[in-house]
Amino acid sequence: MPFDSVTALLTGFLTGFSLILAIGAQNAFVLRQGLRGEHVFAICLTCAGADAALIALGVTSFSIVAEILPGIEVWLKWFGAAFLVWYGATRLWAAFKGDETGMKPAENEQASLKRAILTCLAFTILNPHVYLDTVVLVGSIASQFGGDRAYFGLGAVAASFVFFFSLGYGATLLRPVFAKPAAWRVLDMVVGLTMLVIAAMLLTSG
Repeated sequence: MPFDSVTALLTGFLTGFSLILAIGAQNAFVLRQGLRGEHVFAICLTCAGADAALIALGVTSFSIVAEILPGIEVWLKWFGAAFLVWYGATRLWAAFKGDETGMKPAENEQASLKRAILTCLAFTILNPHVYLDTVVLVGSIASQFGGDRAYFGLGAVAASFVFFFSLGYGATLLRPVFAKPAAWRVLDMVVGLTMLVIAAMLLTSG
């Protein structure tokens, strides 16, 4: 592989990893699913796959998207904030009730998998920042690599897969800590407050 292609690949990986490393709604959800050991592979694959699709869109045609759908960020901002407030409230309510079923798998596995994937996709689709990071920012940086922009995009995609699968399966190391209901109450409270803070930042951002 030519040196320029390797440089583009590594730059894409580091760029993608740095963007996704920040604590957000999607990451918190993956962490919680990993702690529960519930549909971890499907959730990690959904998150990484969604990121891959958006990165591919950004690398190939980020400027066209902005022209076709002007003002879409405003709508995504309001829908995304509403969803984050709802999810944050449910987690705070769970912490208040002291739900002790956190580590127990759902009774209906098929319905639980569907619900988990839909929730995961909602965190991705209704978050305007993910479009700014993957489509706009990654797309604009990739354009600087000319013919090697595909390698840049491939590196960014690889970063998403490495991050989400590491987060989901790495969470299993913390399961002994979360064997007690009190730990789940703390986690639900932290996640709930985090969702509300992100929603507030989303609404007050420019």
